[in-house]
Amino acid sequence: MKFSVLLPTRNRLEYLRYAVFSVLKQNYKDWEIIISDNASEEDVEGFVRSFKDSRIKYVRTDHFCSVTTNWNNAIQMATGDYIIMLGDDDCLLKDYFSLCADLIKQNDFPDMLYNGALTYVYPGVLREEPKGYLVQCGHASFFIDEKKPFLLSKETRHRLVKEIMNFNVSVNFNMQHSLINRKLVKALGEYGDFFQSPYPDYYATTALLLKAERVLAVPYSMVVIGVTPKSFGWYYLNNKEKEGAAFLQNFPTNDEIYKQMSKHILAGSDMNTSWLFAMEFVRRNFSREFFLKVNYKKFRFLQVISQCKRFACHENVQLRDMISIAKNLCIWEKLAYFIPFLIALVIRLRPKDSKKRAWASKMVYVFSHPSHGIPRLDPGQYKNIKEVFQKIRIGS
Repeated sequence: MKFSVLLPTRNRLEYLRYAVFSVLKQNYKDWEIIISDNASEEDVEGFVRSFKDSRIKYVRTDHFCSVTTNWNNAIQMATGDYIIMLGDDDCLLKDYFSLCADLIKQNDFPDMLYNGALTYVYPGVLREEPKGYLVQCGHASFFIDEKKPFLLSKETRHRLVKEIMNFNVSVNFNMQHSLINRKLVKALGEYGDFFQSPYPDYYATTALLLKAERVLAVPYSMVVIGVTPKSFGWYYLNNKEKEGAAFLQNFPTNDEIYKQMSKHILAGSDMNTSWLFAMEFVRRNFSREFFLKVNYKKFRFLQVISQCKRFACHENVQLRDMISIAKNLCIWEKLAYFIPFLIALVIRLRPKDSKKRAWASKMVYVFSHPSHGIPRLDPGQYKNIKEVFQKIRIGS
């Protein structure tokens, strides 16, 4: 059984080294790495050649393209029986391939393994956590109280898809959670590229939950998702969404779809807007087989809440901006959002309150559907993700 590891990258060679290291140090040898270089200014090709290993393959785009395009470049080159995508700042944990191979054989070659993961935030990413930390990803509700791998029922998966299209965080969307049978990748080619929309992981994870016949849920932390000062996660955690969108080069450019969606779009979080587009791609591709509805009202609700939070924290949102947003709301929306706006106004008017962000976050927690709580692990114990690989075992 052969595994393919997709490693799209751009100008992060210092972290890419650790991702490749985590594959090279596996005790299972039938694998390949596909490094898809998105027009880096660093010598990624020279780094690949230095290994003199035919299992490490290299391809480069001729210009800086979107994340979605680069991901599709990588997956088109995969020849393994099962495929996983890592970010160039991520890593596998020890024995990943050997454990997956055993699970696949024991469970009659499922279409997909969905596993737990850890997130490692590098030192310097967050001002309030300058030494960084390791945290367990905790959005997948079906892992709660589970200790052993189990098949995820079709009913459960379709319920999760409905929740996702209702803008509830029911699973972790990061592709590092999914090990995918290449047969399923080929089957999804009927609907176009495997990765679609501004958030290709949101689209692909949702499509996989819909179309896979057998999904093995593995409640072990088997990979580590890195967040570095050069990651999209840095922009997200530091409230720099606009810069993050430019980093991904991935905002919708399909004029037809954008025009058709314009009546639903409302200013607010770029993440919510990209999520909306991902769900619209899902709906358009799979509505003939499944009864799928995108909850546009919930999207607009979340956008108003996000703007209320920014207004409360003085994040470049003024009273005139809130009034402008209100003009785009229908009557029932104005009535529904009046209370969170008042709460945001009270928080904003608190003089010299250093806890504004905490209060605003509580408001988001109350008025939206938060993800499941995630316990903090080992704050400040690791200098880089290589140390995490060396010290943490699968299941930690």
